[in-house]
Amino acid sequence: MNIVQPFFIGCAIWAYKDWIGDLFPTGSKSADLLRLYSRRLTTVEGNTTFYATPKPEVVARWAAETPEEFRFCFKLPREVSHSGPLVPQLPATHAFVERLAPLGARLGPFFLQLPPGYGPQRYDDLARWLAAWPSSSASASKCATRLVCARGEAQLMALLEQHNAGRVVMDVRPIREEGQDGAELLDDARERKPDVPLRPIYSSDFTLIRYIGNPDYTVNEPFLDEWAARIAQWLHDGVTVYAFMHCPDEARSPALCRALYQRLAALTTLPPLPWDEADGGSVEQTSMF
Repeated sequence: MNIVQPFFIGCAIWAYKDWIGDLFPTGSKSADLLRLYSRRLTTVEGNTTFYATPKPEVVARWAAETPEEFRFCFKLPREVSHSGPLVPQLPATHAFVERLAPLGARLGPFFLQLPPGYGPQRYDDLARWLAAWPSSSASASKCATRLVCARGEAQLMALLEQHNAGRVVMDVRPIREEGQDGAELLDDARERKPDVPLRPIYSSDFTLIRYIGNPDYTVNEPFLDEWAARIAQWLHDGVTVYAFMHCPDEARSPALCRALYQRLAALTTLPPLPWDEADGGSVEQTSMF
């Protein structure tokens, strides 16, 4: 099976000091972590923009420190997503996209995380907001949404397809399983993460996957096998996939990235993971857990 669309993999953050000595070389400085991260993994879920919009000089620095093939997938500010209806927040939406536009080709899809109370009754609001999504440049024309939709899923999917908007797929199954490691971290993650069923469907020519891994690596193995097979098929179907690997023990998230990438590479044609090239070869998965 041949890749016909790109595949991007990464974590929720890039500046995690406990990755020094693993993802990052020993002795790495905080100021160098984005540059190093972007030459080991290929995308990042920019969660910090949910809380604060970066200044223009920060955006310029991000562009200067990362290769053009790297992708930032920024979360829209809570001002937009958690202030009630979306339509009144269109000026803030456009201003946010414009602020990040200097990243150019480095901009992946934006991520709209809607609150639990935003349900099917606000379909028209979401439709109007998507219709007004800024599309002045190719790099700023895509948005993915995570919306728990117990009712009206067919209507939602039709709307997303109409606007080529992605649907974020969230997999929390691994943290519902018991493991040998990180019991307290698992309890906390189960409280914080929504207990939603896996809905592995896509609505556009791209999709975002949020995988919430178990600190016990062996628990993840069957789920990673399943996801590798599914992603290989989606890539074959022409879907661009952004996969974000989370773990209650954040120190283990990069190893989940490598484990999924290795499985996918065994099923289809992928270039070497930049991390492996930076290290001069792959590392045994078991050494990271």
